[in-house]
Order: sequence, then structure tokens, then C-alpha cells
Amino acid sequence: MAPPLRAGASARAIGHRDVLDVALPMILANVTVPLVGIADAAAVGRLDDPASLAGVAVGATVFSLLFTALNFLRMGTTGLAAQAHGARDEAASLAILRQGLVVALGLSALLVLLATPLRIVAFALISPEPAALAEASDYFDTRLLGAPATLALFVLTGWFIGRGDGRSPLAIVLLVNGLNVVLDFAFVLGFGLAARGVALATVIAEYSGIALGLWLALRARRAAGAPARAAAPPWSQFLAVNLPLLLRTLALMLCFAFLTAMGARFGSAVLAANALLLNFLYLASYALDGFANAAESLIGRAVGARDGSMLRRALGLSAQWTLGVSLALSALFWLVGPLLVDLMTTQAPLRALAREYLPWLVAVPLVGGWAFLFDGVFVGATLTRQMRDTMLFAALAVYLPAWWVLQPLGNHGLWMAFLLFFAARGAAQAWVLWRLARRGGLLPALPIATQQSQ
Repeated sequence: MAPPLRAGASARAIGHRDVLDVALPMILANVTVPLVGIADAAAVGRLDDPASLAGVAVGATVFSLLFTALNFLRMGTTGLAAQAHGARDEAASLAILRQGLVVALGLSALLVLLATPLRIVAFALISPEPAALAEASDYFDTRLLGAPATLALFVLTGWFIGRGDGRSPLAIVLLVNGLNVVLDFAFVLGFGLAARGVALATVIAEYSGIALGLWLALRARRAAGAPARAAAPPWSQFLAVNLPLLLRTLALMLCFAFLTAMGARFGSAVLAANALLLNFLYLASYALDGFANAAESLIGRAVGARDGSMLRRALGLSAQWTLGVSLALSALFWLVGPLLVDLMTTQAPLRALAREYLPWLVAVPLVGGWAFLFDGVFVGATLTRQMRDTMLFAALAVYLPAWWVLQPLGNHGLWMAFLLFFAARGAAQAWVLWRLARRGGLLPALPIATQQSQ
């Protein structure tokens, strides 16, 4: 467990180790996530019926979209918990955790109530074959039982990150994913449960993760000492932080879906090449997200401590690591990108197409890395309304108009518009931060998690 920062500590109180204490465990946790999908496919793929594999793919896609949209719970909890931790307000920190878990349970209940229409709409859009549809339905019904655990894990992960503790989320992820893999093969190959077995493995693994997460949270509370009882932060503040994050996340999902949809207009080969290159982008996001998580924690704790020098130090350290990682990723894609393409496909035409568009991907970490950084800064400072507005600006005022103008360039124009979208996000967020800093409002404007203790 990372040691807490002292409220009012000097800028020397934080350093590169504080960044790495959060970033490295979160990067490792992110990297293990695709392994679960591989295990799901490997277990079901050993069955004779291809409909089972198709059903798992359909069901997993639906839940991936649902839970990605609801991941705002993780970000909102991180910012609020970080500010409370920086203010040394353990009572507010625990109240924020409780509020997050209550919201997670409420959203889970809403998913259960809306399960039937959600399933009808989702499966109608994907249109699987009847055999795959039956397997997908089994997966959907079983996986829905784990919704409370999934959403509660978002909250617990955010709470730990806010406290500068990257090791606890890593331990939870390792338990969940490791148990998931073992249970996949036990339920699918041992008991013949097919798609239902894959979903059941995930559900059991995630509830096991909740048990570990709650135990770690209880241990963190004991280590911090028994907090004095205090009124919980108002629900209006909790919702004011989280609702803009929901809209921001939905807009980001639509932007990625737009890239895929427009790429499909140029034919299956271009669609496949874009999908292949997007895997590289997801790989880059694992690293950049890890350092964004560190920024969330350090910025939030500096805001909670009401320490301007710590805030500047946290921003400087986060920017240094983001620049370094972005340069390394771009160099990696430039030097070994063609080799990675060859490893991912043996089709010569697809290899040629992917290599043709690879330079755009080389530029994405350098241009888009700042959007990742400022996302972390905005989350830590609970500037979620501004985070939403800059996302909508980049999507509606830059991405879509740029694509309309650049359509004659084909898929190159699509990637150029996508790159401009990242650039616009980072530039707009930098402008917002500059305006706040110029007015001296960055610290005074953001006492969301600490108002109750002042």
C-alpha cells in the first residue's frame, strides 16, 4: 500500500516513485485483461460447435460496450477519493467509497430491469445466426448476474487509485483474471457448459475480486486509523462529478465506432487493416492509461491538500512521463510496426494495407498522449464538466467536420481526422487548464471532496 501524502506537503514530497507506484501496477493490470478473452476463446474453441464461440463473442461484445459506458464510476471515484486523501479526511474518503458502491448497486438493478429490451436491441443490431443467438442468450442471462460485482469493482479500483495505491487493484485483477481462466476450462471442458460456463466463470471470479477488494479496503481503513465521523459529501456533488463522465465516455465510444463504420465503406480489406492497427492503439492505451491513472491520483491529492506547489510538481512529473512514454511508443511502432503487422496476419494484401496506414498510428501517441494526460489531470481535479465539453468540442467541431472535408483522401483522410480529434482534445483541455491557472482558480475552484471537512 502506498504511503499517504501529507496535507500541505511540499513539492519534494512527491517524485517519480509516486508516479510509478500507481502507473506500473495499473499497466500490468491492463495487460492481463486481453488474456481473459483469449482464454474464453481457447476454452470454447475446443468444443465441436462453432456456435458456442460465436455466442460468446456476441455476448461479450454487448457487455463490453455496456460496462465501458459505465466505467465513469471508476474515474469519478478516483478524483473524489484522491482529493479526500490529500486533505487527510479519512471520513470523507470512506463516505465516497460507500456512495460509489450504492450507485454501483443502483445501476446494476437498473440493468436487470432493462435486461430484456437491452438484449432484444443488442442482438437485433448484431443479428447472429439462430444457434449462436441461443448461446449468446445463455451468456447474457448468466453474465448479468455479475453486474453488481463488475460495477463495484470499478468503484473499488477508483478508490484505491485515488489513494495512490496501485498494488491493490493489481492484486484484484490478478485474482479475477487468473480465477476466470481456470474456471473457463473447468466449466466449459469439464462440465460442458459452453457459453454459459464462460459467463459463469466471469461472474464467480468477479465476486471473488469483490471479496478481496473489500478486505483490502478494510485493511486500508485500519492502517489509516479510525476516522472521526463526518457528514458524507452531498449526493449532488457525487452526481455532478459522475454524470458528465458518462456523457464523455459515450462520446468517446461513438468516435471509435465512427472510425470503424467509415472504414467499412472502403471495403473489407480496409476495415480489416484498420481493425489490426487499432489493436496497436489499444496496446498504447495500456501504457498511457497507467500514467493517466497516476496523474489522477497525484493531481487529486494535491488539490485536496490545497498545495499549489505540489499541484505543479504533480503536473510536471505526469507530463514528463507522458512525453517519454509517447516517444517510446511512437519509436516502437515506427521500428517494429511492420514486423508486428506480419505477426498478426499472413495475408499479403492486408499486410500491405496495414503498412500503408501505419504512419498515422506512429503519430497517434505523440499527438494523442496529451489527451490521455489531461484526462488524468481533469479526473484528479474533478473537472468533469470541462472534460465532457472538450470531448464534445473535439468530436463535433473537429472530428466530424474534418472527416467531411477529408473524405476525398479515403482512409488516409479518415485517419487524419481521427488524429485531429486527439489533437483537438489535448489542445482544448490545455486551454481550459491555462485559463483556470491564469485566473488562480485551479485550487480554489475544486474543493469538491473536501468541502465537508472545511
